[in-house]
Amino acid sequence: MVGLEGHRPDLTDYRECINLIEAHVKQFTVDQLEEMNAKIKQAGVSCLKWEDFQATQHGQELIAQPPWKVEPLETETPPAPFPFSTSRAPKPQILSGIRVLELCRIIAGPAMGRGLAEYGAEVIKVTSPNLSDVPFFQVDANIGKHAADLNLKDEGDRKIFEELLASADVVLDGYRPGSLNRLGYGPSQLSEIAKKRGRGFVYVAENCFGHTGPWASRPGWQQIADCVTGVAWAQGRAMGLDEPVVPPFPMSDYGTGCMGTIAALTGLFRRAKAGGSYVGTTSLCQYDIYLQQLGLYDEKMMTQLREEHDDEFFGLRHNDSVDEVGKRALKTMRRTHPELFEERHMQECFSRGFNANVRTIRPVVSIEGYWNGFLRSSRPNGYDKPTWDDWEVDEGLLTA
Repeated sequence: MVGLEGHRPDLTDYRECINLIEAHVKQFTVDQLEEMNAKIKQAGVSCLKWEDFQATQHGQELIAQPPWKVEPLETETPPAPFPFSTSRAPKPQILSGIRVLELCRIIAGPAMGRGLAEYGAEVIKVTSPNLSDVPFFQVDANIGKHAADLNLKDEGDRKIFEELLASADVVLDGYRPGSLNRLGYGPSQLSEIAKKRGRGFVYVAENCFGHTGPWASRPGWQQIADCVTGVAWAQGRAMGLDEPVVPPFPMSDYGTGCMGTIAALTGLFRRAKAGGSYVGTTSLCQYDIYLQQLGLYDEKMMTQLREEHDDEFFGLRHNDSVDEVGKRALKTMRRTHPELFEERHMQECFSRGFNANVRTIRPVVSIEGYWNGFLRSSRPNGYDKPTWDDWEVDEGLLTA
């Protein structure tokens, strides 16, 4: 879009890469870049300050909404109590017997399914063999689940998916608004299926820009949301700079995943008590709004933090990549807060899918009388057959 080749194997120096990209971006005005992005549906935004985002029509619409919400989809189906199926977990699990179809990619959407798997739900992550994904994120996001490839534009795969859907309780949607509608599996279609089978669905959707407002259909991911809502400017100012810096780590992704998990749990609770089907919505931008409305540290605290942490971290600038930001942040955190990285926080189990031991953070939620945790180790996308039958349990996670 900005006139660069798609592949430059001769460019191996980090700083040369960024300088070359930035030099090409600077050939265009902000308005030109916005117009070019819109034309080819490319993910990209102007980096706004919080006060500027609040002044936009989209910002005003999202600020008027809660960070997440759950609304009735249909009210005809009867109550569907939690099944509390038996499992090989040390104690009962709250969501044992609940079936979840996760149609999501990368982090925020899969984090919703990960949260439900922790409570004992059977989660099948359904991915298209024609869409790319980031293998690194699958190590963390796919724990506790089964992961199957299905092309929902292929009649044979659609039939398999609809067989899975017939007994599913929850559908998670991590694509742009309307994508699942076009495939025939959006909220209105699920509502009709629910009425025919006599049991409701809980449908939870997350995206970048939210589900209403003039930017709702735009593509994006965490750093896009962080830049447009003002979080990147807040990060830069906190570092003592007069420029934005993308925040370290996928905080908005996982935060949005937590809100989506809460929405799913709320929908399941309401379905059990009153019947019906429910639709939950949340987004990266809504999480960022919530984050900023909680308030920022004052200058005294920021001065103290700047003194405690590595100078190398504060050498970051607006054009540094998220990988570079994360690398430097992790280094200074390991030095200043070694307690965060102690072995007591970790669990390890062999993964047949990756043919290696996988170390992950232990679940943090504890509920008296129940066990929260994952029943199976992580695996890559597409590793499993698309079926609810014959799921394995990795004993190493039960005692980790």
